[in-house]
Amino acid sequence: MAHIPEIATSVERESTTIEVLKDEEKDPEKINETAISDKSSVADGEVHEDAAPEYTEEQYKQLKKKADRYLLPLMWLCYGIQQTDKTSIGTQATFGLRTDTGLQGQQYSWLTTIFYITYMIFEFPSNIILQRYLMGRTLSCYMICWGVVVLCIGFAQNFTQLITLRALQGMFECCISPGFILVVGSWYTTREHASRSLVFQSANAGFGIIAHLILYGIGSLQYSRGPQFQAWRYMSYFLGSLTILVGFLCLFLLGTPSEVRWLSPEEKKIANARIRTNNTGHDRTGIKKWKWKQARECLVDPTFWFAGLNAFLSSVPNGGITTFSAIINTNAGFTNLQVILLDIPRSLASVLWFVLIGIIVSRKQNLRMYFMMASVVPPVAGFIVMATLPNEPQYKWAKWAGYFITVPCVVGLFLAWTLIPSNIAGRTKRTLTSSFTFVGYCVGNMVGSQIFLAKDSPRYVPGTVVCATCFALEFFLIVAWRVLLVLRNRRREKELRDQGVTEEQRVERGKELGEQDYTDFENPYFQYTM
Repeated sequence: MAHIPEIATSVERESTTIEVLKDEEKDPEKINETAISDKSSVADGEVHEDAAPEYTEEQYKQLKKKADRYLLPLMWLCYGIQQTDKTSIGTQATFGLRTDTGLQGQQYSWLTTIFYITYMIFEFPSNIILQRYLMGRTLSCYMICWGVVVLCIGFAQNFTQLITLRALQGMFECCISPGFILVVGSWYTTREHASRSLVFQSANAGFGIIAHLILYGIGSLQYSRGPQFQAWRYMSYFLGSLTILVGFLCLFLLGTPSEVRWLSPEEKKIANARIRTNNTGHDRTGIKKWKWKQARECLVDPTFWFAGLNAFLSSVPNGGITTFSAIINTNAGFTNLQVILLDIPRSLASVLWFVLIGIIVSRKQNLRMYFMMASVVPPVAGFIVMATLPNEPQYKWAKWAGYFITVPCVVGLFLAWTLIPSNIAGRTKRTLTSSFTFVGYCVGNMVGSQIFLAKDSPRYVPGTVVCATCFALEFFLIVAWRVLLVLRNRRREKELRDQGVTEEQRVERGKELGEQDYTDFENPYFQYTM
C-alpha cells in the first residue's frame, strides 16, 4: 500500500482541478456554449452530436433488448472458451501432460508464468489497437489466432514447444477481458455495466460446467483405451477447434454500435444517444489522439493505483488455484476424473452467486463494492483449511470443502473491472487504467503460479497461506477505495449545491463535457459509482 497516494492528497488535487473550472461553472451558459461548439459529427451511421435527438424510453428499451439478444450469449460463449483454454492446462496435467512432454521441477509452473508475462507485455499495445481500429474485428482476429495456438498445444512434444505456444497464447488472449469491458461500456448505461459484465464473466464457471463434462468424456477414454491414448492432447484438439469456430462467428456479430451490421442506421443513433448519460463520451473507435495530460492525471489519481493493486491481490490466489487446484485435490486423495466432476458443483455455485449479484446491482445502486468486500472473506477461510489439514483420506472432503468456499473469490476482481467504464472518463485515462489493471492481473497470476513450489508438494502450505493473506489485504483495500469515492461524491454534491446547480443541469452538463473527452477529474458534474 506504500505506493498508493494518500486519499487526502487526491481530494486536494481534485479540488484544484474543480477550482480551475469554477469560473466556467459560475457561468452555465459558457460551459453549454463551449460544449456544443466542440461536438463533432460522426460517420458511418453514428449520431451527429449537433442534432442530439431525443428518443423515447420504449425505443431505448427495444434497443437494449436487441443488444442483449446478440451480445450477451456471444460474449458468454467467448469468455467461457477463453477461460477454459487458459486453465485447461491444470486438468491436462493430471492426464499425463507433464510426463508425456518430460517436464521437470518448476517447468510446469513456468507454463502459466510465461502465459501471463506475454499477456502483460502485450496488454497495453492491444488496448491501443482496440481503441484505434474496429473493436469487434480486432477481438475476433485475436480469438482465431489463440484458437490455432491451443490446437497446436496438442502436438507439443517437449518443454520448449509448450512454453513457446503458451507465450503465444498469452499474447493473443490479452485483449479479451479489457475488450469486452469496453464493448459493455459502449452499449450500456452506467447502472447496467455491472449486471451485463457479470453475465459474460459468469461463463468463467458456467461454461466451465459444460467444458468439464466434455473433458471428463475425453479423459475417460484414456481409462478404456490405455495411456497410449494421451487424452490431454485431444482436449487441446477439441478446445482449439471450438475457439477458431467461435472466432469466425464473432467476425459477423461482435463490435460496438457503430461497427455491427445487425443495427439499422437509426438504431445506431439510438444506441449512441443512450450512452451519453454515462458522461464518458461516445463509442467511437479510431481515436488516434493521445492526451498526455490524462496520462499524468492517472499518476495522481488513487483509483488508478487501487484498481491495479486490487487486481494483483485478487490474481495471486487465482494464479495458484488455476494452476494447482487439480493437483492439490488429486494429492488429497481424489482421482483425476473425480477432480473434474467435483469442479462442477463449485462452478454451479459460482454461477448462482453471479446471477444473484447481477440481479441486485441492476436494481440497487452503489452496492458493487459491498459485494466485492463480501466475496473475498470466505476464500480466506478456504485457503486456511486447505493449508492446515493433512493429506489423509479422512480429511479429503474437508479439504475439498475449503476449496469449494473459495468460489466467490473472483467477484472482487470482476466487479472492479466494471468500475473502469463506470468511473473512469477520458479515452486516454480509461485506456491506461484498463491496461494497468490488467498488468496487476498478470503479475498476480505470475506470482501465484510460482509460490506453489515443487519442494512444497504435496500440501503446498506456504502457497496457500500467501493466497489467504492476499484476500485479507484485498478486503481492506476495497474499504479504502470505497471511502475515497464516497468523499469525492460528497464534495462535488456540496460544490454544486453551493452554486445552485440542479440535478437536471448536472446530468445535462455532465453529458456535454463527457462528449468532449473530459476526464472524471475535469468534469465537475461526474458522479462516481460504487
